Amino acid sequence: MADIKKVAVIGAGVMGAGIAAHVANAGVPVVLLDIVPAGAGNRNAIAEGAVARMLKADPAPFMSKAAARLVTTGNTEDHLELLAECDWIVEAVVERLDVKQSLYAKVEAVRKPGSVVSSNTSTIPLATLVEGLPERFAEDFIITHFFNPPRYMRLLEVVGGARTRPEALEIVSRFADVMLGKSVVRCKDRPGFIANRLGVTWLQAAVVEAFDAGLDIEDVDAIIGKPMGIPKTGVFGLLDLVGLDLMPHVNASLAAALPKDDAFHTLNRPLPLVEKMIADGYTGRKGKGGFYRVNREKNKAKESIDLATGEYRATRKAEVEAVKAMGRKLTALLEHDSKHGAYAWRVLGQTLSYACALVGDAADEVEAIDEAMRLGYNWKFGPFELIDQIGVDWLAAKLAASGMPVPAILNTASGRTFYRVEDGRRQVLGLDGRYRDLVRPEGVLMLADVKLSGQPLLKNGSAALWDIGDGVACFEFTSKMNSLDPDIMDLLTRSIRRVKKDFKALVIYNEGSNFSVGANLGLALFAANIAAWTEIDNLVATGQATYKALKYAPFPVVGAPSGMALGGGCEILLHCDAVQAHAETYMGLVEVGVGLLPGWGGCKEMLTRWSTLGRLPKGPMPAVGKAFESISTATVAKSAAEAKELLFLRPGDGITMNRYRLLADAKAKALQLAEDYVVPEPPAPLALPGPSGKVALDMAVAGFRRLGKATAHDEVVSGALAEVLTGGDTDVILTVDEDGLYELERERFMRLVRHPGTLARVEHMLMTGKPLRN
Repeated sequence: MADIKKVAVIGAGVMGAGIAAHVANAGVPVVLLDIVPAGAGNRNAIAEGAVARMLKADPAPFMSKAAARLVTTGNTEDHLELLAECDWIVEAVVERLDVKQSLYAKVEAVRKPGSVVSSNTSTIPLATLVEGLPERFAEDFIITHFFNPPRYMRLLEVVGGARTRPEALEIVSRFADVMLGKSVVRCKDRPGFIANRLGVTWLQAAVVEAFDAGLDIEDVDAIIGKPMGIPKTGVFGLLDLVGLDLMPHVNASLAAALPKDDAFHTLNRPLPLVEKMIADGYTGRKGKGGFYRVNREKNKAKESIDLATGEYRATRKAEVEAVKAMGRKLTALLEHDSKHGAYAWRVLGQTLSYACALVGDAADEVEAIDEAMRLGYNWKFGPFELIDQIGVDWLAAKLAASGMPVPAILNTASGRTFYRVEDGRRQVLGLDGRYRDLVRPEGVLMLADVKLSGQPLLKNGSAALWDIGDGVACFEFTSKMNSLDPDIMDLLTRSIRRVKKDFKALVIYNEGSNFSVGANLGLALFAANIAAWTEIDNLVATGQATYKALKYAPFPVVGAPSGMALGGGCEILLHCDAVQAHAETYMGLVEVGVGLLPGWGGCKEMLTRWSTLGRLPKGPMPAVGKAFESISTATVAKSAAEAKELLFLRPGDGITMNRYRLLADAKAKALQLAEDYVVPEPPAPLALPGPSGKVALDMAVAGFRRLGKATAHDEVVSGALAEVLTGGDTDVILTVDEDGLYELERERFMRLVRHPGTLARVEHMLMTGKPLRN
């Protein structure tokens, strides 16, 4: 972005430091300042300490340790002049008006004309923050409310004031969108903005109603969870995660700022048990436990608190008949004649009523409220999408019958839905009672929108091929967790023929939570259990042939992953001409975890990359060692930036920060490659060390075994992997070509898949979701 080339963050606490780290993730230099601690020998200790802690933190605020080099640390007494170089200055200091305004006066004295100043506050109104400050400052001042942790939470609430320049809002919003990957939601200058105002009210309703109804917390989390499209942590699990001690502060802040007639006040009452838990150190996962705890005196047994007695007891599996009986119909849960059904209605009814009341107050657009809850609280559906599921008129009638407020927007929407599809365009209902098109920002292309106005070119139960315009096709995985199976390989083969005939380029992309978790292990285990070894061998051979056809197709192929791209999902990307990855892409060849090795060309591709791109010492072993290190330890890159360091991505592969922009960026890359595309030549055969190299790798693994860091079956799997990577029976004076490495992969894969230790690992992974250390 040309408008913002350097950023400053003042306040190196958890939020401020996290914001600075994420700016650095975008490749933008950032200044991080904090106060000078009393009596400190190092006047920059707070900011420097924050960066040091972030480099060790997990989950990591930095996408790559190299990004930390873009952070310049300092203090607010000696280094304010650094702000004169910055285009955006973010204030993230303590929530005290006097402290903030004193800082603003100092910032105003040094900042350059046209720079934007923003506060990360969520409790103090913008009008109050700029009161008494110069007009120039007020024109350049906005609120940018990040969510914690800033790297991972995609929501950014942005607020402008009556005197704010529209350009100031636009410059920061655009930067936050494209460079920081944020979904920017414009809010009004109201307490709590959107997400926290509604989210805190929802949590308070869920907790208060649970106490009143005398319910077990396991049942509550089962109700306020999957049935409503809310993460499985539910309510009490979520509060344990964020910290119980945060509740009273957030509630008090919101209560003090909201008007006296706001519905939040009816829910905001003292909860003696929660107060006692906090006083006793039971503040959630960061403390001795919370509503749930692990009792280390009882073999780490998981326990749950009884809301009625305040005593802990063994956690039990939730058994909620209302949830079992609902099927896929949310109204069935809300109407269920039981205390659980009544509870579900009390919580959701109050939450949806409050959401409706926010229209015209916190925001004028229902889609802004939905987006805020989807991204700020990880709801699968926003409140108005939930209302469409249960019915506007049903909700209005039920609210009225229950004595709850029926906001005006429900009367406006009577007999209709908040969202509809008209002529292939998604539309939303406005405050004026009229529908308008939902227009994506420039540079955003979503496959979900393509599907509204077209049919797939090819389709089966596991994949589909779509026309995304301008001569580019998109191949989409649709199987469970986007796992790879024979149907995907079949449709990919057919798609290669179709794209060759009718298109310029192909993008491999989907809008699932994960790009692909790898091969369908269930199918492999089933085949192994009936000794269908020929079928497994055919699957491996077919995967190799399909990926090879993709690599040498007469058109460019661009992979566009987001989320996990593991095992075979990583291997398909290794065979693409280029990759445009979302910044939060987690790539790795993890097959050793189930006792196997990459069988669809992963070993071959990583050997080739380290041999040609790795900048390693000469000789046959350095590239072998690097490939062995990442594959044998099932290393997963924790970001696209780290994937480049591990060569899962190449130096020329692209990274997109905003998930919504990924498909458009990948399509643009594909079209660019198509302009003068030439089918790649096969890589030069590799001189590999052969048996002597395998001995060296075996010795290293044996050393780990003696230290207790490797198991007996690890040695078996690593031995097979070492054979592939060192070229089998070759010698350094000979070379092994691409087909030879494919054959080695397949032979050693088939040897491992028959091993009882591998079958035990596969079965354990399918049963528990965790690797077996055998």
